[in-house]
Amino acid sequence: MNDLTFAYLKDPVLKKVDFDLQRGAVGLLGPNGSGKTTLLRCLLGQVPLPKGKVEVLGMDMAKKARLARAGLGWMPERGGIIPGMSGVGLVAYLGQLSGMPARDAMQRSHEVLNFVGLSDERYRQCDDYSQGMKQRLKLAQALVHDPVWLFLDEPTSGLDPRGRISILKLIKDLARNKGMGVILSTHLLADVETVCDEILVLRQGELLAREKVNATGCKPLQVFEVEGFGEESAFLAGLEKLGAEVTHDKRLMFVKLNLETIQNDQDASLNSDVPFPAVDGVNAILSVASDCGYALRRVRRRPVSLADEFYKMVEA
Repeated sequence: MNDLTFAYLKDPVLKKVDFDLQRGAVGLLGPNGSGKTTLLRCLLGQVPLPKGKVEVLGMDMAKKARLARAGLGWMPERGGIIPGMSGVGLVAYLGQLSGMPARDAMQRSHEVLNFVGLSDERYRQCDDYSQGMKQRLKLAQALVHDPVWLFLDEPTSGLDPRGRISILKLIKDLARNKGMGVILSTHLLADVETVCDEILVLRQGELLAREKVNATGCKPLQVFEVEGFGEESAFLAGLEKLGAEVTHDKRLMFVKLNLETIQNDQDASLNSDVPFPAVDGVNAILSVASDCGYALRRVRRRPVSLADEFYKMVEA
């Protein structure tokens, strides 16, 4: 996607969005109305696009969207179910719409329904399916033609916890073991942490950030829970020399440290081969406590979750 601005009417829904993705598992995050579904529709070529702004599988989606869609799977949040059709019939029909011969589409329909766990329900009318079964059916439809990329819009919407876990396992298997590219658009950050390797964050139509999921816990700025007794004023003065920010909640102190700064200042005492390890912050706090005779009961790093990072970005 190259500097794309897109509007349905007057006000742009996407504003100068620019990125290049390699095949992998990508989470698309953003508040409601941030443009996530519109971005997916642009990648699918479902809306009129300016020439040369969106390219998928090497093809310009303004001119060759239909050809490119042969390599794309789409699981929409709403719709996707044709009443009166059996599960196997519906998936086979969509396989044919993707260009597969009827016999191949039917054979492949049985295979993907077995993969998503609907082999025993394949001959039932799909409008009688439960919500969880319908989500599995929509996933099977998206997979029937063996796409290169799979676009998922809120795939766990309306599912109970067991159904949600089951769908996420299937998606993770596709991305990690089957080599399929996945873009997962959702407001459930835990789903992204379970499946994805990196995230794109949208806010008001702008691409706010792009980060690796496992990098959220490796930021140089981290927070530690500290509890102890003794010369607190001396302990706080020592932490201040480290550049720490300290806040209190009853007996607990929350100590925010920039580990990058500590590493630069104390290379002799810290392991600089590992970027921003949590143990460096712990050792720095222990050293300050030892110097001033402050007895520690607890030193624990508060894990930095994707939710923490996400809300920090979108609320900035």
